[in-house]
Amino acid sequence: MSVRFAVIADDFTGGLFVASNLEKIGIPALYVCDPGILPSIGDQGVVVVATRLRFMPPAEAVATLDSLTVSLDAIGTEHIFYKYCSTFDSTDEGNIGPCADFLIGKYDQSRLVFGPGYPDLRTYVHEGYMFYKDRLISESIKRFDPISPMNDPDMARVLQRQTAEKVGLLPHRVLHRGSTVAHDYVRDQQDKGVRYFLMDCVDNDDVALGAVIFGGDRVTTGADALAIELASRWEKRQLARQDRPMPLRGQGGEAVLVGSCSEVTLRQRDHFALSNPVLDIDIREAEADALTDRALEWARRRLDAGRAIGFSVAGDPDAVTRAQSMFGVMGAARKAEAILAGIARGLAEKGVRKFVVSGGESSGAIVQALGIQSMQVLAFDELGAGSCISQDDRRISLFLKPGKIGAEDVFSAALEKMRA
Repeated sequence: MSVRFAVIADDFTGGLFVASNLEKIGIPALYVCDPGILPSIGDQGVVVVATRLRFMPPAEAVATLDSLTVSLDAIGTEHIFYKYCSTFDSTDEGNIGPCADFLIGKYDQSRLVFGPGYPDLRTYVHEGYMFYKDRLISESIKRFDPISPMNDPDMARVLQRQTAEKVGLLPHRVLHRGSTVAHDYVRDQQDKGVRYFLMDCVDNDDVALGAVIFGGDRVTTGADALAIELASRWEKRQLARQDRPMPLRGQGGEAVLVGSCSEVTLRQRDHFALSNPVLDIDIREAEADALTDRALEWARRRLDAGRAIGFSVAGDPDAVTRAQSMFGVMGAARKAEAILAGIARGLAEKGVRKFVVSGGESSGAIVQALGIQSMQVLAFDELGAGSCISQDDRRISLFLKPGKIGAEDVFSAALEKMRA
């Protein structure tokens, strides 16, 4: 039993981006939601393991990563890629730094690459400064993120606050000169005590050269672009393009669950509500169980009518601030996720088999609540990433998306795709 390339994704939607893009170019990627099944997966090329590492307390995140790497090592994994958000979403306490410190120590590496950015989605890093949609990230909508507001555009500085290791920069001006110059530069920086290399990501050429320089390391870290490039290089050495048949889809009710509070998601929710019933839930009104029960009773009458329905715990910035003042930043987020997860579990018991979910953390909570162990990921298409089907007898179809992406009509379009 062996795995050539394992991606440990720090949230569920990020892992889907990697898997769906690999599927698009004909490289199968097993998407694992429950690490407990790893000993039984057999030989695999690429495995993507979805976790909720991003916002765990740092000590819990490291312990979770420790357990997961033990399982991956036991099945003969050759390369481990620790995948985080392309915009380096994290707090000053972690978890990117603490998880990286654990990995470089466990595998006794002399260096570790960090590759945030995703040029195809207009997320760039130049001289260590991140740009999101052509603005410094500190001037973009990312500065309003309710859990990890990105107010510092210097990614090397952000990482340095999370680790005692010396952080250096591998800039575009060096990468642009080719592999020989870049290799020499990295070696020179290592001689000066640099162990962590924050890599520029101005274009896909930077990503490709980074994969050449660091691809032989036992462990690498980065965002979607570097993960896809490295995994595809590993697999292209092993097999030709594969086209897999479309998996069987589940048949049953349809629901949209909205956890993200981004402006993009709020517009998508409002568009869906123009032609479908949507229940807005104020998490301050009652305990989570009571709000869940109330939502499921509301759903029962509408499901009987055969309608697609929606549930939203997302609010405008003022509503988010009020909820956070009552429960704390993470407390508000976890209560909202618990409500949506409870609703999803109850809906599945009532025969719902098509779920659209907005929000990375909400997606993780809902997939875990549904008891899904692994999924087949569908290829990246006009909807983007996020389409997947559970590999169990229920055949639950899901579309899991980050909050800040997608067209205004993406919820309805995703459900329509599930009906095809």
